[in-house]
Amino acid sequence: MVISIYRILINSILISYSITYLSIQLYSFFIGGDKESQHLKKLLETGKDHEKIAAMKSILELMLHGEQLQSLLMHVIRFVMPSKNKALKKLLMLYWEICPKRNPDGTPKQEMVLVCNDLRNDLLHPNEFIRGQCLRFLCKLKEADILEPLAPSVRACLEHKHAYVRKNAVLAIFSIYKNFDYLIPDAIELIETYLNTEADQGARRNALIMLMNTHLQSAVAYYHTVVAQIPNMDPQLQLSFIEIIRKDCKSPNADKAKYIQSVISLLTVPSSTVRYEAASTLVFLSTHASAIKAAATCYIELAYKESDNNVKLIVLMKINELREKNDRMLDDCVMDILRVISSPDLQVRKKCLSIALDMISNRNVDEVVLFLKKELVKTHDQEYEKTFEYRQVLIQAIHSCAIKFPQVADSVVHVLMEFLNDSGKTTSVDVITFVKEVMERFPHLRRGIVTSLLDAFGEMKNSRTLRGALWALGEYADEPELIEMAMERIRESIGAVPILQAEEVVDQPSSPSKSPTRGTSPSRKQPKTTQRVLADGTYATETVFSQMSPTLKKQAVKPPLRTLIFAGDFFVTTVLATTLTKLSLRYSQISTVASSVNAFKTAAMLIMTSIIRVGKSEYVAQLMDEDSYSRIVTCIRVLSSVPQDKAMVQSFLQDSRQAFTKIVSARDKLQTRTTSHVKAQVDDVVSFRLLKGKKDDTGADEDVLDISRATGAGSDEDVYVSKLDRIFQLTGYSDPIYAEAYITVHQFDILLDILIINQTRDTLQNLTIEFSALGDLKLVEKPTTTTVGPHGFHSIKANFKVSSTESGIIFGNIVYDGTQLSDFKCVTMNDIHIDIMDYIKPLSCSETQFRSMWDEFEWENKILVSTPIKNLHEYLKFVLKVTNMKCLTPEHALSGDCGFLAANMYAQSIFGEDALANICLESSEDVVHGHIRIRSKTQGIALALGEKITLAQKNPEIEVGK
Repeated sequence: MVISIYRILINSILISYSITYLSIQLYSFFIGGDKESQHLKKLLETGKDHEKIAAMKSILELMLHGEQLQSLLMHVIRFVMPSKNKALKKLLMLYWEICPKRNPDGTPKQEMVLVCNDLRNDLLHPNEFIRGQCLRFLCKLKEADILEPLAPSVRACLEHKHAYVRKNAVLAIFSIYKNFDYLIPDAIELIETYLNTEADQGARRNALIMLMNTHLQSAVAYYHTVVAQIPNMDPQLQLSFIEIIRKDCKSPNADKAKYIQSVISLLTVPSSTVRYEAASTLVFLSTHASAIKAAATCYIELAYKESDNNVKLIVLMKINELREKNDRMLDDCVMDILRVISSPDLQVRKKCLSIALDMISNRNVDEVVLFLKKELVKTHDQEYEKTFEYRQVLIQAIHSCAIKFPQVADSVVHVLMEFLNDSGKTTSVDVITFVKEVMERFPHLRRGIVTSLLDAFGEMKNSRTLRGALWALGEYADEPELIEMAMERIRESIGAVPILQAEEVVDQPSSPSKSPTRGTSPSRKQPKTTQRVLADGTYATETVFSQMSPTLKKQAVKPPLRTLIFAGDFFVTTVLATTLTKLSLRYSQISTVASSVNAFKTAAMLIMTSIIRVGKSEYVAQLMDEDSYSRIVTCIRVLSSVPQDKAMVQSFLQDSRQAFTKIVSARDKLQTRTTSHVKAQVDDVVSFRLLKGKKDDTGADEDVLDISRATGAGSDEDVYVSKLDRIFQLTGYSDPIYAEAYITVHQFDILLDILIINQTRDTLQNLTIEFSALGDLKLVEKPTTTTVGPHGFHSIKANFKVSSTESGIIFGNIVYDGTQLSDFKCVTMNDIHIDIMDYIKPLSCSETQFRSMWDEFEWENKILVSTPIKNLHEYLKFVLKVTNMKCLTPEHALSGDCGFLAANMYAQSIFGEDALANICLESSEDVVHGHIRIRSKTQGIALALGEKITLAQKNPEIEVGK
């Protein structure tokens, strides 16, 4: 009887709409209408399937852009709904999801009865995929009037023979019960019964998800019945049980011991995802040492066996978090973590070494250093990805171990010194830096290191390495035999002196008596004869004579220092002159033989005068600069002065060493400042979950805290910085619409919370905001249309994604309908300039890394200093504040007031882009002059920082006030 009445109602609606459709067609014929709507109606009515598909796509696109298209609803019902085309069926489901289903007064449209009948037919369709598609659509439907007659059909789908239909039916019941529980009041009991009889793993997982989110006790009860079978279940089902454990363990009646045992059994399952989640859950359940080590072991195995480098980095980050929360509990796992270093990716290796270095203690330092030395030796025998960079990372790691644990310094310093002649510039520089620091920190190792340094001195070819070695010899060769040996090695590396006369002798032609006989040449090799096949197939004999040019021959036999001198590298010669002066002065204090002292000084001055003469000759690539000349002449005067100037002697023999000692001390203080931080205050609240009341929220769930951090909520900036500072006015007070935006920047997202105020007495319909952006900004989702009443308020949110550190501009218009249908009005908004300082964070790097990046980066922006600030140090602080960079130059190097200032600065964006800056200032007559050079790998960040400095230094008081 009910079905007959239902059919009669449907037939009457179809008849009435046929009459209505005819009247609408007549009205459109006489009055006229929207051409686009008429075209779409025609396509839906008379078109073929592919034309209907194109029409439906156009309708969906127009509706997503704010068009209502209510006149097309009946055409879709009449001409699209009966179609059996699968693609058209999918588009129809999307149309039902977004089309208006209610009248302006809130009552359901009569057409929805036809829609409901079609959905019911799909739920009873013999094709399981059509049933499943309809069930998935019902999960998105939020209309109780449509869902109510469909509930019995959805329940019947739980008994379908295909698992695809059953698991989608569970999700549909879950959605209906969550939004309208009165439609299926016995849904919990229904799913419990179904769960005990279901065999498909996917359907059981969906049922568990429903019970876990609607009635957790039922899910826990089912867990206890199948707890022994969980390790053998499907991975998706295992993840659901892990989620049940995480939710139920917060209750006071939870059996944590059984939960921990179950989670530990999941640490060895084949699925990597399950093991990762099980390890995270185990740490959440217990803080016992055995649980922490079991989770760490699982993480290490994942990082070692997974092939995806991104997964390796994520797991290594989890290991690092685990290490930070459990101090010194994972030190025994350091060798297991070092297994991950076998990965070919350099970033993974760096992260692995960083974690391992923080876990080193006196118990395992010998094993770690032995492992690092073996890896360093392998870089000579095997080819790795980015071999030189990997070798540099290993050297820095060994350096760090030797400084923290002096007992291993003796065993590693001689191994590292084998790389002083390495072809990679940064590698040999890192080694000589390490050698200098070890000699300063450990006096008992100086003699052996100086001896090894002298043995390797003749093989050094890098200018920076030679400068470091010469400085070390001048400072730490403090015994007569070491000083004499150092002088001998230096003379071997320079060659014959005087240098200029030796070169002139080589360039002079040989005497006739010693000239070779006719037809012979001492430098010509024997001819090389080969047979070749010509283009026409005949054979020919080819004889090749090779002879080295005299210039190349002379350059090939020059020792390292002599080569650098003729190449015009006079910075090395100034260091050489300083070293010779130090050795001579120290030798004069130690030796008691006056003739030996005079001979030593004479040899040193001969070398220096030879360098000066050849530096002013035509044999060098470029003439000696005035600074180098002045420095070498000063050294000659110090050695030739009788009696010796005590102030100059102290400057050479003591002040230089003291300056290096201050650098090492400053480095130690910086390291201590960065590693030591307060983990907890003594008066912090100690939260016990079992003793908390319902209203006590002093402790929070870690998952909730992670979500809040990810969304940017609860940050310290919101506490101290007023939201008024981030409000930007978009329109004027006299515009019909007043708009202002609150801008929130969190890592890669820019969120605009826009307040719209209707300042007119009219209702503004179809109001929306059209955004555009310049730079690497992308609008994630277009704001929806809305209607604002007279003097009404409305809030619109827009989200932009940022992909690089460049100055972006957001601009747009507010568009709404006028009083007439064809009238559109527009209000232009002010441009929003995105500040790149939100993406730049100050960081530290070593001097070697800074120099390496400075040579590598190709984009440079040079800014001239023009500021009313009169003090050099104040201007430096001002630039650091404006650019959010960190000064790498030590404080003691910036102390004093000499009228000059030079400093290096470094920062990194959240996208991994490095920014380097060098500032050179001079103060004359209370006016600061100079320039700032900014270098980066990409053009955007260099230009943006330069523009920021240029604009800020015009009004420094305003910027400092901000």
